[in-house]
Amino acid sequence: MDTATSPRRLCRLDDMINGEAIAVDVLLPEGEESVILLRQDERVHAWLNICPHAGRRLDWAPGKFLISKGMLVCAAHGASFNVDNGECIGGPCKGESLRGVPVRVEQGEVVLGHA
Repeated sequence: MDTATSPRRLCRLDDMINGEAIAVDVLLPEGEESVILLRQDERVHAWLNICPHAGRRLDWAPGKFLISKGMLVCAAHGASFNVDNGECIGGPCKGESLRGVPVRVEQGEVVLGHA
């Protein structure tokens, strides 16, 4: 099997709590990165765990994120990101966005890559 085209499983969808986010370490082309996975029903959004404001991680403790009123909030400086598209809608980097990571749900697994 060609490993370049085989799906890279990140976690099981059932291991994620709906409406909450987790962090997983993922080997991307540019190296290993912490990636935020946020579950919304049967969909998962993913972004690099790097705030565009100061380049710091968004989690307040390893793998623990603040989700409030439909926003993912950076623990360092309070930037608020829309959970649907990663756009900063409040705080020091308003108008910028988190860097998306392509993921899909395939047979109950969250895998790296486009659908």
